[in-house]
Amino acid sequence: MSGHDTILILDYGSQYTQLIARRIREMNVYCEIHPCTVALEKAKELAPKGIILSGGPSSVRDDNAPQTEAELWDLGLPILGICYGLQLTTVTLGGQVGGGSHREYGLAKVERTEASPLLNDIPEESWQVWMSHGDHVETLPDGFKVIAKSQSCPVAAVEGSNQVYGVQFHPEVNHTHHGTTLLKNFVQGICRARADWTPESYIEETVKRIREQVGSSRVILGLSGGVDSSVAAMLLHKAIGDKLTCIFVDNGLLRLYDADHVREFFGEKMGMNLVMVDATERFLSQLDGVSDPEQKRKIIGKAFIDVFEAEAAKIDDARFLGQGTIYPDVIESQSFKGPSATIKSHHNVGGLPEHMKLQLVEPLRELFKDEVRQVGLTLGLDRELVMRHPFPGPGLAVRILGEITRERCEVLQRADYIFIEKLKQAGLYNDVAQAFCVLLPVKAVGVMGDERTYENVLALRSVNTTDFMTADFSRLPYDLLAEVSTTIINEVKGINRVTYDISSKPPATIEWE
Repeated sequence: MSGHDTILILDYGSQYTQLIARRIREMNVYCEIHPCTVALEKAKELAPKGIILSGGPSSVRDDNAPQTEAELWDLGLPILGICYGLQLTTVTLGGQVGGGSHREYGLAKVERTEASPLLNDIPEESWQVWMSHGDHVETLPDGFKVIAKSQSCPVAAVEGSNQVYGVQFHPEVNHTHHGTTLLKNFVQGICRARADWTPESYIEETVKRIREQVGSSRVILGLSGGVDSSVAAMLLHKAIGDKLTCIFVDNGLLRLYDADHVREFFGEKMGMNLVMVDATERFLSQLDGVSDPEQKRKIIGKAFIDVFEAEAAKIDDARFLGQGTIYPDVIESQSFKGPSATIKSHHNVGGLPEHMKLQLVEPLRELFKDEVRQVGLTLGLDRELVMRHPFPGPGLAVRILGEITRERCEVLQRADYIFIEKLKQAGLYNDVAQAFCVLLPVKAVGVMGDERTYENVLALRSVNTTDFMTADFSRLPYDLLAEVSTTIINEVKGINRVTYDISSKPPATIEWE
Protein backbone atom coordinates (compact mmCIF):
# COMPACT_ATOMS: atom_id res chain seq x y z
CA MET A 1 0.00 0.00 0.00
CA SER A 2 1.53 3.29 -1.08
CA GLY A 3 2.99 5.59 1.55
CA HIS A 4 4.05 2.82 3.95
CA ASP A 5 7.39 1.14 4.41
CA THR A 6 6.93 -2.37 3.06
CA ILE A 7 8.39 -5.79 3.77
CA LEU A 8 8.16 -8.15 0.78
CA ILE A 9 7.52 -11.82 1.65
CA LEU A 10 8.29 -14.34 -1.10
CA ASP A 11 6.37 -17.59 -0.74
CA TYR A 12 8.01 -20.92 -1.55
CA GLY A 13 5.04 -23.00 -0.44
CA SER A 14 5.24 -22.95 3.36
CA GLN A 15 2.09 -23.61 5.35
CA TYR A 16 3.30 -20.84 7.68
CA THR A 17 3.76 -18.02 5.14
CA GLN A 18 0.62 -16.18 6.23
CA LEU A 19 1.86 -16.38 9.83
CA ILE A 20 5.01 -14.48 8.83
CA ALA A 21 2.87 -11.68 7.42
CA ARG A 22 0.60 -11.61 10.44
CA ARG A 23 3.53 -11.34 12.84
CA ILE A 24 4.87 -8.36 10.87
CA ARG A 25 1.47 -6.68 10.67
CA GLU A 26 1.21 -7.08 14.46
CA MET A 27 4.25 -4.80 14.65
CA ASN A 28 2.21 -2.18 12.72
CA VAL A 29 4.50 -2.64 9.73
CA TYR A 30 3.01 -3.17 6.27
CA CYS A 31 3.97 -6.28 4.31
CA GLU A 32 2.80 -8.18 1.25
CA ILE A 33 3.04 -11.84 0.23
CA HIS A 34 3.91 -12.67 -3.36
CA PRO A 35 4.92 -15.89 -5.14
CA CYS A 36 8.64 -16.53 -5.39
CA THR A 37 8.34 -16.50 -9.18
CA VAL A 38 7.81 -12.71 -9.25
CA ALA A 39 10.68 -11.84 -6.91
CA LEU A 40 12.60 -9.20 -8.89
CA GLU A 41 9.47 -7.73 -10.45
CA LYS A 42 7.83 -7.13 -7.07
CA ALA A 43 11.04 -6.00 -5.41
CA LYS A 44 11.38 -3.24 -7.97
CA GLU A 45 7.68 -2.32 -7.93
CA LEU A 46 7.26 -2.20 -4.15
CA ALA A 47 10.70 -0.79 -3.28
CA PRO A 48 10.59 -2.76 0.01
CA LYS A 49 12.71 -2.03 3.05
CA GLY A 50 13.55 -5.72 3.25
CA ILE A 51 12.69 -9.18 1.90
CA ILE A 52 11.77 -12.39 3.73
CA LEU A 53 12.05 -15.75 1.96
CA SER A 54 9.57 -18.26 3.37
CA GLY A 55 10.00 -21.94 4.06
CA GLY A 56 8.61 -24.60 1.77
CA PRO A 57 8.13 -28.35 1.33
CA SER A 58 10.64 -28.73 -1.52
CA SER A 59 14.31 -29.60 -1.42
CA VAL A 60 16.69 -27.14 -3.07
CA ARG A 61 18.44 -30.23 -4.45
CA ASP A 62 15.39 -31.24 -6.52
CA ASP A 63 15.37 -30.46 -10.23
CA ASN A 64 12.01 -28.70 -10.03
CA ALA A 65 12.65 -26.85 -6.75
CA PRO A 66 11.25 -23.28 -6.66
CA GLN A 67 13.96 -20.80 -7.62
CA THR A 68 14.49 -17.05 -7.59
CA GLU A 69 16.84 -15.04 -9.77
CA ALA A 70 20.27 -14.59 -8.16
CA GLU A 71 20.00 -10.85 -8.85
CA LEU A 72 17.65 -10.60 -5.88
CA TRP A 73 20.62 -10.93 -3.51
CA ASP A 74 22.44 -8.15 -5.43
CA LEU A 75 19.78 -5.50 -4.80
CA GLY A 76 21.44 -4.44 -1.54
CA LEU A 77 18.25 -5.02 0.47
CA PRO A 78 18.22 -6.82 3.84
CA ILE A 79 17.14 -10.44 3.31
CA LEU A 80 16.00 -13.04 5.83
CA GLY A 81 15.70 -16.63 4.64
CA ILE A 82 13.55 -18.98 6.73
CA CYS A 83 14.11 -22.76 6.42
CA TYR A 84 13.92 -23.32 2.63
CA GLY A 85 14.73 -19.62 2.26
CA LEU A 86 18.00 -20.16 4.13
CA GLN A 87 18.87 -23.18 2.01
CA LEU A 88 18.07 -21.34 -1.24
CA THR A 89 20.21 -18.41 -0.12
CA THR A 90 23.05 -20.82 0.64
CA VAL A 91 23.12 -22.56 -2.74
CA THR A 92 22.46 -19.37 -4.70
CA LEU A 93 25.45 -17.64 -3.11
CA GLY A 94 27.84 -20.55 -3.51
CA GLY A 95 27.35 -22.72 -0.41
CA GLN A 96 26.24 -26.33 -0.19
CA VAL A 97 23.10 -28.00 1.16
CA GLY A 98 22.79 -31.72 1.89
CA GLY A 99 20.26 -34.16 3.24
CA GLY A 100 20.29 -37.43 5.10
CA SER A 101 21.07 -37.97 8.75
CA HIS A 102 20.46 -34.48 10.14
CA ARG A 103 16.67 -34.45 9.83
CA GLU A 104 14.91 -32.40 12.49
CA TYR A 105 11.17 -32.05 13.02
CA GLY A 106 9.37 -30.51 15.99
CA LEU A 107 10.75 -28.80 19.07
CA ALA A 108 14.48 -28.22 19.43
CA LYS A 109 16.85 -26.17 21.56
CA VAL A 110 18.98 -23.54 19.86
CA GLU A 111 21.93 -21.72 21.38
CA ARG A 112 23.77 -18.63 20.21
CA THR A 113 27.32 -19.04 18.89
CA GLU A 114 28.05 -15.39 18.02
CA ALA A 115 26.48 -12.01 18.62
CA SER A 116 24.30 -10.68 15.81
CA PRO A 117 21.74 -7.87 15.31
CA LEU A 118 19.26 -10.62 14.41
CA LEU A 119 19.51 -12.06 17.92
CA ASN A 120 19.38 -8.83 19.94
CA ASP A 121 17.34 -9.07 23.18
CA ILE A 122 17.21 -12.86 22.96
CA PRO A 123 18.64 -14.54 26.11
CA GLU A 124 22.16 -15.89 25.99
CA GLU A 125 21.05 -19.34 27.15
CA SER A 126 19.45 -21.83 24.75
CA TRP A 127 15.87 -21.31 23.73
CA GLN A 128 13.09 -23.40 22.19
CA VAL A 129 12.38 -23.30 18.45
CA TRP A 130 10.24 -25.20 15.95
CA MET A 131 12.22 -27.12 13.34
CA SER A 132 10.81 -28.71 10.18
CA HIS A 133 13.56 -29.72 7.75
CA GLY A 134 15.22 -32.68 6.13
CA ASP A 135 17.97 -30.80 4.29
CA HIS A 136 20.64 -28.82 6.11
CA VAL A 137 23.39 -26.34 5.30
CA GLU A 138 26.73 -28.12 4.93
CA THR A 139 28.98 -25.33 3.65
CA LEU A 140 28.30 -21.61 4.07
CA PRO A 141 28.86 -19.13 1.24
CA ASP A 142 31.86 -16.83 1.51
CA GLY A 143 31.35 -14.03 4.02
CA PHE A 144 28.79 -15.94 6.13
CA LYS A 145 29.11 -17.05 9.75
CA VAL A 146 27.05 -19.29 12.04
CA ILE A 147 25.28 -17.33 14.81
CA ALA A 148 23.19 -20.17 16.34
CA LYS A 149 23.18 -23.97 16.38
CA SER A 150 21.12 -26.86 17.74
CA GLN A 151 22.19 -30.34 18.79
CA SER A 152 21.20 -31.83 15.43
CA CYS A 153 21.72 -28.73 13.29
CA PRO A 154 25.16 -27.08 13.39
CA VAL A 155 23.84 -24.26 11.19
CA ALA A 156 20.60 -23.06 12.84
CA ALA A 157 21.06 -19.35 12.07
CA VAL A 158 23.54 -17.42 9.93
CA GLU A 159 24.62 -13.88 9.19
CA GLY A 160 26.21 -12.89 5.91
CA SER A 161 27.62 -9.81 4.34
CA ASN A 162 25.34 -7.10 2.95
CA GLN A 163 22.66 -7.69 5.63
CA VAL A 164 21.71 -11.20 4.50
CA TYR A 165 20.49 -13.52 7.28
CA GLY A 166 18.97 -16.96 7.54
CA VAL A 167 17.40 -19.27 10.13
CA GLN A 168 16.70 -22.98 9.82
CA PHE A 169 13.80 -22.85 12.30
CA HIS A 170 10.44 -21.10 12.02
CA PRO A 171 10.34 -17.87 14.09
CA GLU A 172 6.77 -17.13 12.99
CA VAL A 173 5.11 -20.01 14.89
CA ASN A 174 4.07 -19.87 18.53
CA HIS A 175 6.22 -22.90 19.39
CA THR A 176 9.37 -20.82 18.80
CA HIS A 177 10.27 -18.77 21.84
CA HIS A 178 11.51 -15.25 21.08
CA GLY A 179 10.44 -15.68 17.44
CA THR A 180 8.62 -12.36 17.43
CA THR A 181 11.69 -10.67 18.87
CA LEU A 182 13.83 -12.13 16.08
CA LEU A 183 11.41 -10.95 13.38
CA LYS A 184 11.20 -7.53 15.01
CA ASN A 185 15.00 -7.32 15.05
CA PHE A 186 15.00 -7.91 11.31
CA VAL A 187 11.99 -5.78 10.34
CA GLN A 188 12.48 -2.77 12.59
CA GLY A 189 16.13 -3.05 13.60
CA ILE A 190 17.89 -4.19 10.41
CA CYS A 191 15.36 -3.01 7.79
CA ARG A 192 14.37 0.08 9.81
CA ALA A 193 10.76 -0.19 8.61
CA ARG A 194 8.38 2.35 10.14
CA ALA A 195 5.56 1.10 12.37
CA ASP A 196 2.86 3.25 10.78
CA TRP A 197 0.42 0.56 9.64
CA THR A 198 -2.49 1.26 12.03
CA PRO A 199 -6.29 0.97 11.89
CA GLU A 200 -6.57 4.77 11.90
CA SER A 201 -4.20 5.19 8.96
CA TYR A 202 -5.93 2.39 7.05
CA ILE A 203 -9.36 3.95 7.54
CA GLU A 204 -8.16 7.39 6.42
CA GLU A 205 -6.41 6.08 3.30
CA THR A 206 -9.21 3.65 2.37
CA VAL A 207 -11.95 6.27 2.69
CA LYS A 208 -10.00 8.56 0.36
CA ARG A 209 -9.42 5.71 -2.12
CA ILE A 210 -13.12 4.71 -2.12
CA ARG A 211 -14.22 8.28 -2.81
CA GLU A 212 -11.79 8.56 -5.73
CA GLN A 213 -12.90 5.21 -7.16
CA VAL A 214 -16.66 5.59 -6.77
CA GLY A 215 -17.18 9.30 -7.46
CA SER A 216 -20.87 10.11 -7.57
CA SER A 217 -22.02 6.55 -8.38
CA ARG A 218 -23.93 4.23 -6.09
CA VAL A 219 -22.50 1.10 -4.42
CA ILE A 220 -24.47 -1.99 -3.45
CA LEU A 221 -23.21 -4.42 -0.83
CA GLY A 222 -24.44 -7.85 0.18
CA LEU A 223 -24.61 -7.47 3.95
CA SER A 224 -24.66 -10.76 5.87
CA GLY A 225 -24.17 -9.42 9.38
CA GLY A 226 -20.83 -11.22 9.64
CA VAL A 227 -17.61 -9.46 10.57
CA ASP A 228 -16.19 -8.87 7.07
CA SER A 229 -19.33 -7.53 5.39
CA SER A 230 -20.20 -5.43 8.46
CA VAL A 231 -16.80 -3.72 8.56
CA ALA A 232 -16.89 -3.23 4.78
CA ALA A 233 -20.32 -1.60 5.14
CA MET A 234 -19.03 0.74 7.84
CA LEU A 235 -16.03 1.80 5.74
CA LEU A 236 -18.17 2.38 2.65
CA HIS A 237 -20.75 4.29 4.65
CA LYS A 238 -18.05 6.52 6.14
CA ALA A 239 -16.71 7.18 2.64
CA ILE A 240 -19.87 7.72 0.59
CA GLY A 241 -22.79 7.93 3.05
CA ASP A 242 -26.20 7.42 1.46
CA LYS A 243 -24.69 6.46 -1.91
CA LEU A 244 -24.34 3.00 -0.35
CA THR A 245 -27.24 0.53 -0.36
CA CYS A 246 -26.90 -2.67 1.66
CA ILE A 247 -28.93 -5.73 0.71
CA PHE A 248 -29.56 -8.30 3.43
CA VAL A 249 -30.93 -11.64 2.24
CA ASP A 250 -32.55 -13.80 4.91
CA ASN A 251 -32.31 -17.34 3.55
CA GLY A 252 -33.84 -18.97 6.61
CA LEU A 253 -30.47 -20.55 7.43
CA LEU A 254 -29.12 -17.82 9.69
CA ARG A 255 -28.52 -17.77 13.41
CA LEU A 256 -31.41 -16.84 15.66
CA TYR A 257 -32.06 -13.06 15.70
CA ASP A 258 -29.43 -12.31 12.99
CA ALA A 259 -31.92 -10.42 10.82
CA ASP A 260 -33.16 -8.41 13.81
CA HIS A 261 -29.63 -7.41 14.78
CA VAL A 262 -28.81 -6.25 11.24
CA ARG A 263 -31.99 -4.18 11.03
CA GLU A 264 -31.48 -2.59 14.43
CA PHE A 265 -27.80 -1.69 14.05
CA PHE A 266 -27.32 -0.86 10.38
CA GLY A 267 -30.80 0.33 9.53
CA GLU A 268 -31.99 2.05 12.70
CA LYS A 269 -28.82 3.00 14.61
CA MET A 270 -26.51 3.80 11.66
CA GLY A 271 -29.24 5.03 9.32
CA MET A 272 -27.92 3.17 6.28
CA ASN A 273 -29.96 2.46 3.18
CA LEU A 274 -30.87 -1.13 3.98
CA VAL A 275 -32.98 -3.51 1.90
CA MET A 276 -34.20 -6.53 3.90
CA VAL A 277 -35.28 -9.49 1.78
CA ASP A 278 -36.99 -12.48 3.37
CA ALA A 279 -36.30 -15.32 0.93
CA THR A 280 -36.73 -18.15 3.43
CA GLU A 281 -39.42 -19.98 1.46
CA ARG A 282 -37.44 -19.78 -1.76
CA PHE A 283 -34.28 -21.27 -0.24
CA LEU A 284 -35.96 -23.97 1.82
CA SER A 285 -38.17 -25.11 -1.05
CA GLN A 286 -35.12 -25.50 -3.33
CA LEU A 287 -33.30 -27.44 -0.61
CA ASP A 288 -36.22 -29.80 -0.02
CA GLY A 289 -35.00 -33.40 -0.06
CA VAL A 290 -31.34 -32.47 -0.60
CA SER A 291 -28.76 -34.10 1.69
CA ASP A 292 -25.48 -33.85 -0.21
CA PRO A 293 -23.39 -30.97 1.21
CA GLU A 294 -21.91 -29.89 -2.13
CA GLN A 295 -25.34 -29.82 -3.73
CA LYS A 296 -26.59 -27.73 -0.81
CA ARG A 297 -23.81 -25.20 -1.42
CA LYS A 298 -24.54 -24.94 -5.14
CA ILE A 299 -28.27 -24.48 -4.58
CA ILE A 300 -27.73 -21.80 -1.93
CA GLY A 301 -25.12 -19.97 -4.02
CA LYS A 302 -27.33 -19.84 -7.11
CA ALA A 303 -30.44 -18.84 -5.13
CA PHE A 304 -28.51 -16.03 -3.45
CA ILE A 305 -27.27 -14.71 -6.80
CA ASP A 306 -30.80 -14.76 -8.21
CA VAL A 307 -32.27 -12.90 -5.22
CA PHE A 308 -29.41 -10.42 -4.99
CA GLU A 309 -29.47 -9.70 -8.73
CA ALA A 310 -33.23 -9.04 -8.65
CA GLU A 311 -32.87 -6.57 -5.79
CA ALA A 312 -29.80 -4.89 -7.27
CA ALA A 313 -31.68 -4.28 -10.53
CA LYS A 314 -34.12 -2.05 -8.62
CA ILE A 315 -31.35 0.36 -7.57
CA ASP A 316 -30.69 3.16 -10.05
CA ASP A 317 -27.13 4.21 -10.90
CA ALA A 318 -25.56 1.23 -9.13
CA ARG A 319 -22.17 0.88 -10.83
CA PHE A 320 -20.16 -0.73 -8.02
CA LEU A 321 -20.44 -3.90 -6.00
CA GLY A 322 -18.93 -3.77 -2.52
CA GLN A 323 -17.40 -6.99 -1.23
CA GLY A 324 -15.85 -8.02 2.06
CA THR A 325 -12.84 -9.67 0.39
CA ILE A 326 -9.94 -9.90 2.86
CA TYR A 327 -6.22 -10.49 2.30
CA PRO A 328 -6.24 -14.30 2.76
CA ASP A 329 -8.87 -14.46 -0.04
CA VAL A 330 -6.50 -12.53 -2.29
CA ILE A 331 -3.53 -14.72 -1.37
CA GLU A 332 -5.39 -17.99 -1.83
CA SER A 333 -6.74 -16.98 -5.26
CA GLN A 334 -3.19 -16.94 -6.62
CA SER A 335 -0.49 -19.59 -6.73
CA PHE A 336 2.00 -19.17 -3.92
CA LYS A 337 3.00 -22.80 -3.85
CA GLY A 338 5.39 -23.06 -6.77
CA PRO A 339 4.81 -24.11 -10.39
CA SER A 340 2.61 -27.14 -9.72
CA ALA A 341 0.38 -25.57 -7.09
CA THR A 342 -3.33 -26.07 -6.86
CA ILE A 343 -4.91 -22.63 -6.97
CA LYS A 344 -7.87 -21.93 -4.70
CA SER A 345 -10.10 -19.25 -6.17
CA HIS A 346 -11.92 -17.04 -3.71
CA HIS A 347 -15.43 -15.77 -4.18
CA ASN A 348 -17.65 -13.48 -2.19
CA VAL A 349 -21.38 -13.56 -2.92
CA GLY A 350 -20.81 -16.84 -4.76
CA GLY A 351 -19.68 -15.18 -8.00
CA LEU A 352 -22.09 -12.73 -9.57
CA PRO A 353 -23.29 -12.97 -13.19
CA GLU A 354 -21.07 -11.21 -15.72
CA HIS A 355 -23.99 -9.39 -17.29
CA MET A 356 -24.46 -7.31 -14.13
CA LYS A 357 -21.40 -5.31 -15.27
CA LEU A 358 -20.61 -4.00 -11.80
CA GLN A 359 -17.12 -2.86 -10.85
CA LEU A 360 -15.74 -4.16 -7.59
CA VAL A 361 -14.87 -2.04 -4.59
CA GLU A 362 -13.13 -4.08 -1.90
CA PRO A 363 -12.24 -1.94 1.12
CA LEU A 364 -10.75 -4.82 3.17
CA ARG A 365 -8.59 -6.58 0.60
CA GLU A 366 -5.29 -5.61 2.32
CA LEU A 367 -6.34 -6.84 5.78
CA PHE A 368 -6.07 -10.07 7.73
CA LYS A 369 -9.04 -11.08 9.87
CA ASP A 370 -7.60 -9.72 13.12
CA GLU A 371 -6.91 -6.41 11.36
CA VAL A 372 -10.48 -6.32 10.06
CA ARG A 373 -11.69 -6.61 13.65
CA GLN A 374 -9.42 -3.76 14.78
CA VAL A 375 -10.68 -1.53 11.98
CA GLY A 376 -14.27 -2.42 12.91
CA LEU A 377 -13.71 -1.45 16.54
CA THR A 378 -12.06 1.81 15.49
CA LEU A 379 -15.06 2.59 13.28
CA GLY A 380 -17.41 2.13 16.23
CA LEU A 381 -18.89 -1.30 15.55
CA ASP A 382 -20.17 -3.09 18.65
CA ARG A 383 -17.46 -5.33 20.13
CA GLU A 384 -19.91 -8.22 20.30
CA LEU A 385 -20.45 -8.04 16.54
CA VAL A 386 -16.78 -7.54 15.70
CA MET A 387 -15.65 -10.49 17.81
CA ARG A 388 -18.30 -12.91 16.51
CA HIS A 389 -17.17 -16.39 15.63
CA PRO A 390 -16.97 -17.32 11.92
CA PHE A 391 -20.18 -18.48 10.28
CA PRO A 392 -20.17 -20.51 7.03
CA GLY A 393 -21.51 -18.97 3.84
CA PRO A 394 -24.20 -21.66 3.40
CA GLY A 395 -25.21 -21.03 7.02
CA LEU A 396 -27.00 -23.74 8.97
CA ALA A 397 -27.39 -25.82 5.82
CA VAL A 398 -23.95 -27.35 6.46
CA ARG A 399 -24.63 -27.73 10.18
CA ILE A 400 -27.83 -29.68 9.55
CA LEU A 401 -26.55 -33.04 8.39
CA GLY A 402 -28.99 -34.68 6.04
CA GLU A 403 -32.26 -33.19 4.88
CA ILE A 404 -33.10 -29.55 5.63
CA THR A 405 -36.57 -28.53 6.76
CA ARG A 406 -37.94 -25.43 8.43
CA GLU A 407 -38.53 -27.43 11.61
CA ARG A 408 -34.93 -28.71 11.73
CA CYS A 409 -33.64 -25.18 11.11
CA GLU A 410 -35.65 -23.80 14.02
CA VAL A 411 -34.47 -26.61 16.33
CA LEU A 412 -30.83 -25.90 15.48
CA GLN A 413 -31.23 -22.13 15.78
CA ARG A 414 -32.61 -22.40 19.31
CA ALA A 415 -30.02 -24.95 20.43
CA ASP A 416 -27.13 -22.96 18.97
CA TYR A 417 -28.35 -19.78 20.64
CA ILE A 418 -28.39 -21.50 24.03
CA PHE A 419 -24.85 -22.87 23.58
CA ILE A 420 -23.41 -19.48 22.58
CA GLU A 421 -25.22 -17.62 25.37
CA LYS A 422 -23.94 -20.10 27.97
CA LEU A 423 -20.38 -19.60 26.69
CA LYS A 424 -20.80 -15.83 27.02
CA GLN A 425 -22.26 -16.10 30.51
CA ALA A 426 -19.29 -18.27 31.54
CA GLY A 427 -16.87 -15.67 30.13
CA LEU A 428 -15.46 -18.21 27.66
CA TYR A 429 -16.85 -17.03 24.31
CA ASN A 430 -13.79 -14.90 23.46
CA ASP A 431 -11.43 -17.62 24.71
CA VAL A 432 -12.43 -20.04 21.94
CA ALA A 433 -12.06 -19.43 18.21
CA GLN A 434 -15.32 -20.96 17.02
CA ALA A 435 -18.24 -22.69 18.68
CA PHE A 436 -21.51 -23.99 17.27
CA CYS A 437 -24.03 -26.84 17.23
CA VAL A 438 -24.58 -29.54 14.61
CA LEU A 439 -27.90 -31.32 14.15
CA LEU A 440 -27.21 -34.96 13.29
CA PRO A 441 -29.25 -37.12 10.91
CA VAL A 442 -29.86 -39.72 13.61
CA LYS A 443 -32.37 -40.17 16.39
CA ALA A 444 -31.93 -41.77 19.78
CA VAL A 445 -34.16 -43.26 22.42
CA GLY A 446 -34.65 -41.22 25.58
CA VAL A 447 -36.90 -40.90 28.59
CA MET A 448 -38.51 -37.57 29.48
CA GLY A 449 -40.85 -37.67 32.43
CA ASP A 450 -42.53 -41.04 32.29
CA GLU A 451 -42.51 -41.21 28.51
CA ARG A 452 -40.17 -42.84 26.04
CA THR A 453 -38.87 -40.44 23.38
CA TYR A 454 -37.22 -40.96 20.02
CA GLU A 455 -35.73 -37.64 18.98
CA ASN A 456 -32.75 -35.83 17.47
CA VAL A 457 -29.11 -36.00 18.56
CA LEU A 458 -27.19 -32.71 18.75
CA ALA A 459 -23.40 -32.29 18.69
CA LEU A 460 -21.60 -29.37 20.31
CA ARG A 461 -18.40 -28.18 18.63
CA SER A 462 -15.83 -25.73 20.03
CA VAL A 463 -12.25 -25.28 18.81
CA ASN A 464 -9.16 -23.28 19.62
CA THR A 465 -6.95 -22.10 16.77
CA THR A 466 -4.91 -19.11 15.64
CA ASP A 467 -5.06 -19.65 11.89
CA PHE A 468 -7.93 -22.15 11.26
CA MET A 469 -5.49 -24.31 9.26
CA THR A 470 -5.15 -26.54 12.30
CA ALA A 471 -7.36 -26.60 15.37
CA ASP A 472 -7.81 -28.43 18.66
CA PHE A 473 -11.07 -29.02 20.48
CA SER A 474 -11.69 -26.67 23.41
CA ARG A 475 -11.32 -28.14 26.88
CA LEU A 476 -14.60 -26.69 28.14
CA PRO A 477 -15.47 -27.31 31.80
CA TYR A 478 -17.63 -30.37 32.39
CA ASP A 479 -20.02 -28.34 34.53
CA LEU A 480 -20.60 -25.95 31.63
CA LEU A 481 -21.17 -28.76 29.15
CA ALA A 482 -23.62 -30.38 31.57
CA GLU A 483 -25.51 -27.09 31.95
CA VAL A 484 -25.65 -26.59 28.16
CA SER A 485 -26.90 -30.13 27.61
CA THR A 486 -29.56 -29.90 30.29
CA THR A 487 -30.83 -26.51 29.09
CA ILE A 488 -31.03 -27.58 25.43
CA ILE A 489 -32.84 -30.83 26.19
CA ASN A 490 -35.30 -29.06 28.52
CA GLU A 491 -35.99 -26.04 26.30
CA VAL A 492 -35.63 -27.25 22.70
CA LYS A 493 -38.35 -29.66 21.73
CA GLY A 494 -37.01 -32.34 19.40
CA ILE A 495 -33.63 -32.98 21.06
CA ASN A 496 -33.12 -35.61 23.73
CA ARG A 497 -29.38 -36.28 23.50
CA VAL A 498 -26.34 -33.92 23.34
CA THR A 499 -22.77 -34.97 22.54
CA TYR A 500 -19.46 -33.04 22.49
CA ASP A 501 -17.08 -33.31 19.53
CA ILE A 502 -13.51 -33.88 20.75
CA SER A 503 -11.90 -34.23 17.30
CA SER A 504 -8.99 -32.04 16.24
CA LYS A 505 -8.13 -30.68 12.79
CA PRO A 506 -6.56 -32.66 11.24
CA PRO A 507 -7.79 -35.34 10.89
CA ALA A 508 -11.29 -33.86 11.24
CA THR A 509 -12.38 -30.49 9.86
CA ILE A 510 -13.83 -27.71 11.99
CA GLU A 511 -17.22 -27.77 10.29
CA TRP A 512 -18.91 -31.14 9.81
CA GLU A 513 -19.80 -30.57 6.13
